[in-house]
Amino acid sequence: MSYYHKHVFFCENQRPAGEECCNNHKAKEARDYVKTRVKLLDISTEQNFIRINSAGCLGRCDLGPVLVIYPEAVWYTYVDQADLDEIIEEHLTHGRIVERLKV
Repeated sequence: MSYYHKHVFFCENQRPAGEECCNNHKAKEARDYVKTRVKLLDISTEQNFIRINSAGCLGRCDLGPVLVIYPEAVWYTYVDQADLDEIIEEHLTHGRIVERLKV
């Protein structure tokens, strides 16, 4: 078993101007939002230890913005905070994959 029950990586890659990348979609702000929500909701516990991290390029910019949750290796895209809230509620809290956001 891994150290974290859920380990979330947000691609925050910034490519040169004009090239598609996750950070063009405010990926850092999305990561900050999820990290804050997980703390406020108090869902990271000893039984459900959750870590939210930044990542460099995850190589899927054409699907971006993207995040990946391990150990399940489930990849998601998102448009807004409502999508992120759904990932928090369903996947991080209840362990249910959000099929509509999966890439």
